[in-house]
Amino acid sequence: MSASTNDNLAPTGHPPGLYTLFFTEMWERLSYYGMRALLVLFMMDQIANGGLGFTEEKAMAIYGLYTAAVYLACLPGGWIADRLLGAQRAVWCGGILIALGHFVLGVPMLPTFFLGLVLVVLGTGLLKPNVSTLVGYLYPEGGARRDAGFSIFYMGINLGAFIGPLVCSFLGEKFNWHYGFTAAGVGMVLGLIQFHFMHRLLGEAGRAPPHSSSAPARDWSIISVALLVIGLAFVAAVQGWLPINPVSLARWTTWIIVGVAAAYFTWVFLFAGLNSVELGRMVVIGMLFVACAMFWAGFEQAGSSLNLFAKEYTSRTLAMPKFEIPAGWFQSLNPIFIISFAPVFAAMWVALARRNISPSLTAKMAGGLLLLAVGFVVIFFGARQALAVGKVWPTWLIATYLIHTWGELCLSPVGLSAVTKLAPPKLVGQMMGVWFLATSLGNLIAGLLAGNIAYLSQFLKSAGLWDLVAGAGAEDASGESLAAMPIRFFFIVLTAGLTGIVLLIFAKPLKKLAGGIQ
Repeated sequence: MSASTNDNLAPTGHPPGLYTLFFTEMWERLSYYGMRALLVLFMMDQIANGGLGFTEEKAMAIYGLYTAAVYLACLPGGWIADRLLGAQRAVWCGGILIALGHFVLGVPMLPTFFLGLVLVVLGTGLLKPNVSTLVGYLYPEGGARRDAGFSIFYMGINLGAFIGPLVCSFLGEKFNWHYGFTAAGVGMVLGLIQFHFMHRLLGEAGRAPPHSSSAPARDWSIISVALLVIGLAFVAAVQGWLPINPVSLARWTTWIIVGVAAAYFTWVFLFAGLNSVELGRMVVIGMLFVACAMFWAGFEQAGSSLNLFAKEYTSRTLAMPKFEIPAGWFQSLNPIFIISFAPVFAAMWVALARRNISPSLTAKMAGGLLLLAVGFVVIFFGARQALAVGKVWPTWLIATYLIHTWGELCLSPVGLSAVTKLAPPKLVGQMMGVWFLATSLGNLIAGLLAGNIAYLSQFLKSAGLWDLVAGAGAEDASGESLAAMPIRFFFIVLTAGLTGIVLLIFAKPLKKLAGGIQ
């Protein structure tokens, strides 16, 4: 990379290219979160209203598969940029695919719905990991200035995530679902226009692949075959030649990811040639992998069950002026809370470290899981209240999202930083892939938890907890969405809370295994 990217700094002291990437990612996240706020609601809405009329279980499974695929696609997307395209071209091509995907989603046909999801997944896989890589390229010296640069970039992510649901949900819920999807595409096009005219500010950063392929023709052939297989599978599914059950596919994919992760960690421990200190740190990463997956399994209910709770069981009508708040607007709470509280948490960690009372990284992540559980305790009682009296005040959801944001600030940035510190130098890139794999696994589990109420009901009955959770005399909740809500939320309280408690119990031995890494 040329050092010229730092020759002309903006008045803030950061490379001008940072603002190119800030707005590119802002528009991309606007489109992603704007579309995500509509996805489950659109799939479950009646066909007469322009929806797809899917069952709750099917819609939630598709949602989980889609959000999981977005993170899985980041792995080949990073590989393509590293070996063939370079980060700048990967971002450009990814943005084009994302915009096309949203516009295809705007066409009111079932095949175009699934085709649009596939295009958004492929485009996000190219754009998301590589736009972050470009930020790193702008700060070859590393240090505090790079951290500050990523903090500014992170604000762009959350600004887009805040605006997207406001725009897309308003258009989708008030007028036509496909207007919302199209608006997400317009947002990505604006991001592409901005990137086209401002990418020169990036200089040579990420213009060429950092590890150019020694056999590009072979690599492009591999990519072509993979795309051909995806295309043929899509056509076969649309034509009915390849019957696909989204729920079964989500379950099988979950077990495949678990198997891949188990096989990889087995290889690392047995054959990677690590010393005792590195092996100890890999144990810690393994625990963080589980914690990350369980956290996102609960947190990603935001786009599925919590979104449905906002739509069906939350009072959203304002008296003056008379206006019903779109359900998707609640999706904007998390990013605005992130923007508000991220500096507070950063200052808190620094203050605790200055007093030598900073919690270990394991304790911080345990705190994130426990806060997630507390948030679901709140919405559990909100759901019980809705069962008793009907629609409830939005304060239940607002409080839940606030507590979940605090949990995210404890776990997500801390975990990401911890993996880069704990991983052996020769495995850092692979470990970041493992972190994406954990996030993908969590998203899949989120979709399954949101939809598989029959299994959760059976578990509660066998454990003697049915009356406590669903209410004395309650009937089987498998066919009633509202009755299912307390069961779903209670189950996440159990899984997140128990995982957090286990992490706390093992915090001290894991701190020793980390070998001084904080």
